[in-house]
Amino acid sequence: MSSRGKARRRALDILFESELRGEDPMKVLAERFERADPPVNEYTSTVVEGVCRHRARIDDLISTYAEGWTLDRMPAVDRNVLRGGTYELLWAPDVPEGVVISEWVHLAAELSTDESPQFVNGLLARFKQLKPSLTL
Repeated sequence: MSSRGKARRRALDILFESELRGEDPMKVLAERFERADPPVNEYTSTVVEGVCRHRARIDDLISTYAEGWTLDRMPAVDRNVLRGGTYELLWAPDVPEGVVISEWVHLAAELSTDESPQFVNGLLARFKQLKPSLTL
């Protein structure tokens, strides 16, 4: 797994944990920095901070385009995979879109349900297609 792949996985862990604990992801990120075991990659911080900064817009997009699913009905892993992938796809222009989709679909396949990779792939691909109109 690439260093960015590991950073994405760590960001997902932080987003997921913060949701389960009912805490701000920035607080969980700060705890991880303080503990430094393992050290927190700079890109992990970029993803967590980006999701937090754009969270309202990200959740609105997911809710709007996830046909037949509400955020509350989605598995928590899928919800946070989509948050990380949506942030990176729409607000991280230095990462190729195909890489973003592939990496987050891989995390869904590794950590969630059998149906999750297809669901995540479909939604992120839709965001890629609509990207010019979504980043307003």
